[in-house]
Amino acid sequence: MNLHGHVVVYESRTIDKFGQNRDSVYFKDGVRHIDFVLSYVDDKDGDKKAESDDRKTYYLKIHAPWEVLATYADVLKIKVPFKASDIPKAREVPLEWLTQPFRLPHNVMRPEPDYFTAPFDKSKVEFFLIDDKDTFFPPSTRNRIVYYILTRCPYYKEDRKEKDKTGIKRLLNNGTYTSAYPLHDCKYWKKAQDMQCESERYHLYKNWARFLCFYKKQPLNLIKKYYGEKIGIYFAWLGFYTEMLFFAAVMGVICFVYGVLSYEDNITSKEICDPEIGGMIVMCPLCDKKCSYWKLNSTCLSSWQSHLFDNEGTVFFAMFMGIWVTLFLEFWKRRQARLEYEWDLVDFEEEQQQLQIRPEYELKCSGRRLNRITQETEPYLPFPSKCARFCLSGATVLFWTCLIVACIMGVIAYRLAVYAAFASVMKDSPTSKIQLVGSLITPQLATSVTASCINFVIILILNFLYEHVAIWITDMEIPKTHLEYENKLTMKMFMFQFVNYYSSSFYVAFFKGKFVGYPGNYSYMFGKWSKLRNEECAPGGCLIELTTQLLIVMAGKQMVGNIQEALLPLFRNWWGSRKGRSHPESTYSRWEQDHNLQNFSQFGLFYEYLEMVIQFGFITLFVASFPLAPLLALFNNILEVRVDAWKFTTQFRRPVAAKARNIGAWKEILNVVAILSVVTNAFIVAFTSDMIPRLVYLYAYHPGSEATMRGYITNSLSFYNISQIPEDNLPEHGENPSWFNSSTITRCSYRDYRYPPGHEKQYTHTMQFWHILAAKLAFIIIMEHVVFVVKFFVAWLIPDVPVEVKAHIKRERFLVQEYLHNYEVEKLKMQLSQSFCLSTETASLLPSSPRKHPGAF
Repeated sequence: MNLHGHVVVYESRTIDKFGQNRDSVYFKDGVRHIDFVLSYVDDKDGDKKAESDDRKTYYLKIHAPWEVLATYADVLKIKVPFKASDIPKAREVPLEWLTQPFRLPHNVMRPEPDYFTAPFDKSKVEFFLIDDKDTFFPPSTRNRIVYYILTRCPYYKEDRKEKDKTGIKRLLNNGTYTSAYPLHDCKYWKKAQDMQCESERYHLYKNWARFLCFYKKQPLNLIKKYYGEKIGIYFAWLGFYTEMLFFAAVMGVICFVYGVLSYEDNITSKEICDPEIGGMIVMCPLCDKKCSYWKLNSTCLSSWQSHLFDNEGTVFFAMFMGIWVTLFLEFWKRRQARLEYEWDLVDFEEEQQQLQIRPEYELKCSGRRLNRITQETEPYLPFPSKCARFCLSGATVLFWTCLIVACIMGVIAYRLAVYAAFASVMKDSPTSKIQLVGSLITPQLATSVTASCINFVIILILNFLYEHVAIWITDMEIPKTHLEYENKLTMKMFMFQFVNYYSSSFYVAFFKGKFVGYPGNYSYMFGKWSKLRNEECAPGGCLIELTTQLLIVMAGKQMVGNIQEALLPLFRNWWGSRKGRSHPESTYSRWEQDHNLQNFSQFGLFYEYLEMVIQFGFITLFVASFPLAPLLALFNNILEVRVDAWKFTTQFRRPVAAKARNIGAWKEILNVVAILSVVTNAFIVAFTSDMIPRLVYLYAYHPGSEATMRGYITNSLSFYNISQIPEDNLPEHGENPSWFNSSTITRCSYRDYRYPPGHEKQYTHTMQFWHILAAKLAFIIIMEHVVFVVKFFVAWLIPDVPVEVKAHIKRERFLVQEYLHNYEVEKLKMQLSQSFCLSTETASLLPSSPRKHPGAF
C-alpha cells in the first residue's frame, strides 16, 4: 500500500537492531509504539528471516507519527482535553458503603480524571493540554486513526490509477495480507516489563474477565479506554440489563412459589384426580384410528403441573413485566445519557457516522453528485439500480421467511403424525415402570419434547445458513454509511431470528387447540385427505406445553451459545499456537502471539447484541407462561458477562477501537418487542391459559349461592354420542383399553362449550361459550389499556436525560465557547503585539529623512 507520508512502516527483520524489547520500537528520541500490524505469507522469500513458527509469515509494524495523528484527529473531530473540569462531582449517595463489596478499586473504575474536551484543531495545538505528544492520544485512538488511513489508502501504481484498488479490506479479501490488527498492550496473565506501559489488559483480566468477579461492577471506563466506546457501550448495556433482570427474576420466583403454596387449594386438579369424578369421565379419542378412549384422571399429574404456572399470579406477573420493560428501557436511556456525557459522545453520531461514506460504497458507485450538507461531490447509487437491488433483497428475505414457515409446518405435521404413534405405544402406560419420571411421561409430553428438540435443531441449521445470506443481501444493497450498513443488517437478522425462534411458540400459544372442531366434524391440517387431525390441548390447557417449548428452546440456545463462545475460540487458539508455545519467550514476539489469537470480525459485536435481544424476547413475549424465564436469563447473563470479558481479553485479537453513542438500531427493536410483549401476554392469559373460563364459572355459572370452583370440570366439558362418531374417527380394533365396554359407555366427553345431543341446537356453541369469549376480549382490552397507560405515564414521568447531565452539558458547551473565545482574543493580541513591536523595530532601523527647506515645495 502507498503509506508514504501517512505512517511509518517497519518490516519484521529490521526491528531487533533498535533494541531488545520486542514489544516496542526504540529510537534515539524515545519509545514509539506499534499502532498496527499487518501480516502476510511469502513462500518464495527465502532471504528474509520470518518471525513465525511456519517460517513463512512476515509482519509489518506500523507507527503513526505525531503529524499524522494530529492531522487525522482534526479530520475525525476527535475530542481531546483542554482544561480540567471544575464542575463539582455528585454527592455521595446515602448508605453507599453497602455497595463497597461490589466495587472495584478506584484506579480501575476511573482511571482518568475529568476534563473539559473539544474537537481537536491542529491550528490550535497550544489550546489543548498536551504534556507529551507520544502519549497524548491513547492507543485506542491511535489504532482507530491508523485503521481509518488503511481503509482509504490506494495501492495502485502512480502511472496506473485504478479506483477499485483502495483499502486494506480489499487486500485482505484478495489474500495479499492475511490479517491486520492492533496489538494488545501486554500479556493478560502478567504485567508488562516496561514500566511506562499501563498494562490495561492485565488489569481487565484480573478485575473483570475472571468468573470469581461476577459480583463486582464492571470497569466500564477502563473497557472504553482499551477497547473503544462501541464495545464499552455494549458491556454497559449488558451489565444494566443483567441488573434489571434481578428484579424480574425475584418477582417471577414469588409467583412460582405462590403456585407451589396454593397447590393443595386447587379444586380443579382435585376433581380431575378424583376417581369418583375424573375417573368416571370417559374422553373422546384425541386422534383418528390409533388413539383410544381415555379417562380424565389420567391427566392428573399434568393438571398439577399446569397449576404451577397457570394461576392467579400469572395475571399479576404479566402486568408487572409490561411495566418492568418500560422501566428497563427508560432507566437505560438515563444511563446511556450519562455515558454519552462522560465519554464525550453527545455530538458524535451526527458528525462521524452519518457523514462518513463506506469505502465499498465509493468503489461500487460510479455516479457523482453534490452533497447538500458538505457541499462536495460524492458518489451515489442511481435510483433504478437502488430499486432493483431493494426488490431482489426483499424477495430473498421473503423466500427465507417462507422457508422457516415451511419448516414450522413440517414440525407441526410431525406433531400430528407422531402423537398417534405415541398414543398407541403408551396406551398401556409402559413408561410407568420407569423410576421417578415414568409416571409423568404422556403422549402429549413426549410429542411436545421431541418436537421442541427437532425444532431447535432446525433453528440452529437455518441460523447458520441465513447468517451468510443476510450479509450477502446487505452488501448487495451497498449501504452508504457504516451506520446505515449496521442498521440494515440488524433489521434483516432480527426479522429472521424473530420468525425462526418464536414461530413455534406462537403456534403453541395461539393456534394449537383453537381450530380442532368436535367429534364428527374434526378439522384437519391439509384437509381430510391428509388424515392429520389438528392437535387438541390437554384438559389443563396448552400453557404447560408452551412452558416446555420455551424451556427447551431458551435453555438450549443459551447452552449452545456459551459453548460456541467459550470452547470454540479456546480450542482454535490452542491449536493455532501449539508450535509457538514451544518457542523461548525471547523469540515468541507479541505480534506473533496476537496473530495466533482469533480475529474479532466486524460482526462480532452484532452477534452478541442479537443473542441478548432474542433472549429479551423470550422473557417478555411469553413470560406469562413461564415466570422462571427471567431467573434463567439472569443466571445466563451473569455467566455471559464474564465469558464475553474473558473472550475479549484472552482469546481475541485487540479489536479496532470504534465510537458509538448508543446501541444503535437495537434500541428501536427493544421498543417494538416491549410493546408487542403486552399484546402477546394478554392473549396468552386470555386464550392459552384457563384463567378466564375459570373466573367466568366462579362468578357467573357456579352452582348454588356460594362462589366455588366445584363442578367446573364437568361444566367445561361437552358430550357426544359414540354411535354418531364416523368410522374414520373411531379407534381401530384392539386399540381401546380393557375397561372400555361399548355396551355400557355410550357417550364420550370433549373440551368445549356445546349443546348436548338431543338438544334442538345440538353440537352448537352454548351461551356460556360466547360469555367466555366476550370476557377474554374484554380482559385483553382492559389489560392492554392499563399496562399501556402505566407505561406511557412512567415514560413521561422519567426524563430520558437526567437534569444534572443536561446542566453539565450546557455548562461544558458554554465554557468551551468561552475558553475558545478567550484563546482567540489572546492569540490575536499576541499577534498584534508582535506585529507592533516588529514595525517599531523596523522604523528605528530606517535612516532619518532629510529636513526639508522651508521654501521647498
